[in-house]
Amino acid sequence: MKKFHVVTILLGAGLLILLIWQIGLNALWRDLCLLGWGLAVFILMEGIVDIFHTVGWRYCLSEPLRSLSFFRLFGIRLAGSSINYVTPTADLGGEVIKGSLLSLNHQGPEAATGVIIGKLAYALSQLIFVVLGSTLILWKIDLPAAGSAAMFAGSVLLGAGIAGFLIVQKHGKLGTVVRWLVTHNVGGKILKKAADQITQVDQTLQRFYQERPRDLPLAMFWHMLGMICSIMKTWYFLLLLTDGSFFAAAGIWFLGTWFNLLTFAIPMGLGVQEGSRVIAFKALGFNLALGLTYGIALRLEQIFWAGAGLLIYVALLAQKGAAISDLSVD
Repeated sequence: MKKFHVVTILLGAGLLILLIWQIGLNALWRDLCLLGWGLAVFILMEGIVDIFHTVGWRYCLSEPLRSLSFFRLFGIRLAGSSINYVTPTADLGGEVIKGSLLSLNHQGPEAATGVIIGKLAYALSQLIFVVLGSTLILWKIDLPAAGSAAMFAGSVLLGAGIAGFLIVQKHGKLGTVVRWLVTHNVGGKILKKAADQITQVDQTLQRFYQERPRDLPLAMFWHMLGMICSIMKTWYFLLLLTDGSFFAAAGIWFLGTWFNLLTFAIPMGLGVQEGSRVIAFKALGFNLALGLTYGIALRLEQIFWAGAGLLIYVALLAQKGAAISDLSVD
């Protein structure tokens, strides 16, 4: 797996260098200079997007974690996202970090269920929003038949996977295989302990869906508001350099998100993110240099917020160390 990640990173870096070479470093630098301080505003706008996503995540949490301050939840979410960005774990490493940081405030299955439901809420809202948006907008864009087929097949597969994940959660079946192994005397005490823990998670998941049926739709609603803000951010970019419309910004965002969904396992999306934005801008009638500039602006935004998230992660770990030291002194 490590070899796969190394190869994909090298291929991505090669693709990025090829794009810059073909489109021209001068054209890229010219557009970046035209952005000026607007690039800083573009980067900071992602913080507003994250605010909406944090509100959505709160609806996925059970008490007492739901009572955590907004700023702490915002920091935990940002820390997890930064780990997802800097490590080749297909967006799983950051979810583990979120769970561990939540556990600093409360030991129990609620931390795990908050992460599991939160991941489902975001994935489901993203898929529904992109499918609806693509239905309304992308049919007006002249896309290659192969691209349209890949988008359709990808949506079906992703939809089936997410629907299955939802059913498993609602019926408390995450630990089915582990419990079956324990009943057949496989794994010994270690597996039995794991089965007990995952059973608690299953029971907490079932209670969430039974007692709070409205919270998942509410979480999805706030996530979709965050996605609308992302489209507004793309529109802002277009207004800085062109007279692009909101329709064009939405089309670029939907196409870019589809590429993200189909290439999520590639570390950092290196090269692929920039290349997919070049394709998206070309499909909407813009020049290639503008698409590459947008991809680079997204890359700078991700680096900035990943750095902020890592700093928050270090600060939260330092708080944990201080708390442990206080307990040992007492």
